Amino acid sequence: MIASIAGTLTMRSADRVIIETAGIGYEIFIPLSTFYRLPAHGDPVRLEIRQVVREDANVLYGFFEMREKRAFDLLMSVQHVGPKLALAILSVLDPAELAAAIAREDVEGIDAVPGVGPKVAERVVRELRDKIGDLKLVGAAMQNGPGAARAAEPSGVLATPIDEAVSALINLGVKPIEARRTIDAVIAADPAAAGDLQLMLRKSLGTIYGEK
Repeated sequence: MIASIAGTLTMRSADRVIIETAGIGYEIFIPLSTFYRLPAHGDPVRLEIRQVVREDANVLYGFFEMREKRAFDLLMSVQHVGPKLALAILSVLDPAELAAAIAREDVEGIDAVPGVGPKVAERVVRELRDKIGDLKLVGAAMQNGPGAARAAEPSGVLATPIDEAVSALINLGVKPIEARRTIDAVIAADPAAAGDLQLMLRKSLGTIYGEK
């Protein structure tokens, strides 16, 4: 099984990257928390990897730090939580926030993630409340090689940052019409956000989850 990949970042978008190493490009799906911390296109990068092998697929999921990977594994152990939903949860709640939400049995906070639903949120709390100590034992964020700590910049992979922001929300489970409407509202309130993918996503998620 692949445990980590280090190489050159040849493609980056809000939900996936391609890292090229030894002449092979690996497509890796990521949460937004990892996207925000990626280096620039063409820079070296290293990601922790969880490889999920099934009869019809062999998919790589990447994480900037080990705690994200451990949180992904814990979420995947919950009934009815698959890789896509686990990534959606980690795109909204980082490992520390997830552990805190589980510890205080904040079902509503977890249910706020698109696609989760109250029953799954209850399962996350019930099945992981005795395991959240594992997230703390892994330790604080790890440096993952040269250039890994740079702030995210729009990748230009899609036609515009607006298109990429809409795509990211859809991949988080937001309906396409709602995703476009939310992005449009963010830009109407702050036209400068139209060129800043990270700002659009942050404000859009704040709107969807009712944050100020």
